[in-house]
Amino acid sequence: MACEKEIWQKIGESFVQEYYNQFDNTNRTTLGNLYSADACLTWEGSVFPGKEAISGKLASLPFKSIKHIITEQDFQPTIDSSIFIMVFGQLKVDDDPPMAFHQVFMLKSMPPTWVCTNDVFRLGIHNIPS
Repeated sequence: MACEKEIWQKIGESFVQEYYNQFDNTNRTTLGNLYSADACLTWEGSVFPGKEAISGKLASLPFKSIKHIITEQDFQPTIDSSIFIMVFGQLKVDDDPPMAFHQVFMLKSMPPTWVCTNDVFRLGIHNIPS
């Protein structure tokens, strides 16, 4: 008998599905709607504070097509009733070979919805010696 998923797992899974669906299938300008006004994104070590800066960064990424393949995702409730999410996967950009990526999200309830307050993204190439 399978265990029923906790509500925070369901919310986390829904967020991850919606985020990567919008990222892969839109012009990415709508992704800003998933963030709080004072959210913070760290993208490959560069910090983008605030919803507008995040939207601008994500919309300006220099590729024509992208496909995220999620291999694992982990969720945890936090002591302040937020949801911590860790995503592992591969992404395929234009004609480049697939690359590993890791992304962490923090979601907070801002009724009537949940929004991302923190987002950290890294390609999985940083652990390879040069």
